[in-house]
Amino acid sequence: MRDIVQLKQIIEEALSSSLKKKTPIHLYQPIEYILSLDSKRIRPALFLSVAEMYNIPFEQVIEPAIGIEIFHNFTLVHDDIMDKANLRRGRETVHAKYGLNAGILSGDAMQIVAYQKICSVHPHILPEVMHLFNQTALEVCEGQQMDMDFETEFTVSEMEYLQMIELKTAVLLACSLKMSGMICMASVEDLNHLYQFGINIGIAFQIQDDLLDSFGSEAAVGKRIGGDICNNKKTLLLIKAMNTQHKYEKEILHNWMQTTEFNQEKVDDVKKIFISSFAKEYTENKMLFYYEQALKSLELLSVSHDKKAVLKNFADLIVNRKN
Repeated sequence: MRDIVQLKQIIEEALSSSLKKKTPIHLYQPIEYILSLDSKRIRPALFLSVAEMYNIPFEQVIEPAIGIEIFHNFTLVHDDIMDKANLRRGRETVHAKYGLNAGILSGDAMQIVAYQKICSVHPHILPEVMHLFNQTALEVCEGQQMDMDFETEFTVSEMEYLQMIELKTAVLLACSLKMSGMICMASVEDLNHLYQFGINIGIAFQIQDDLLDSFGSEAAVGKRIGGDICNNKKTLLLIKAMNTQHKYEKEILHNWMQTTEFNQEKVDDVKKIFISSFAKEYTENKMLFYYEQALKSLELLSVSHDKKAVLKNFADLIVNRKN
């Protein structure tokens, strides 16, 4: 079984060869740029890992795997526009570097290319694959809208937050695993287990992402720490902190939520409350809960223990990552 580093190398080579120079250059240059930024390539790597578990050659899955990665990066390009973000992985975002119009149009082109690559699957499974992908693509949009809606809502429940991150982040990971399983002709039971593994590890991934946004290292994360705090993002950290029994802490949080400008004092104050209210500890435990649920789904797969090792390593990487 290939490890994560080997899988990433295969994916980078496939991406590079599929993105040869095209015209008009102002459409394709931003696409090449976003795909050249340092990335873990988690989604296509999961795609290839499933194929290897079922002894299917990578040649049969590499195109749709790349399609999933291009679609994911398309969502990042448009998310950055909506979030008015200027940094992505420590580099300029597409719209910051090339302009708003380029960000919109190049993102649209990426979505189309993604569909082209996913449509390369065998015709007999194409309807099922496209049904899964269309459902997932719409759910990602629903999750993004929920995330934006939450920014203007003072109170968001934990259940609403978990639903949002399942849609915005987890479903695409689950789709990668299940789609690869479809190509590999896995059983219905295995497809369900793969999907549930993806949902649970995807939720754990996003919760860890929220933790890193507040408590990570700027050098490791590649962006300014505290962005979610200053944008009043309704992360699990904030949701739990808002339930603090200390009136003084609630007043501080309420006062700071009147502004969305970046303010280091706001970041520092809110982080202290995340710790003193035990919101940080609660969030870390919740992330570990979903990690453990993912491992339970993994154990149910009808493949040997050794072949599950790469997916187990992915799960471990997600809960231990620093960026």
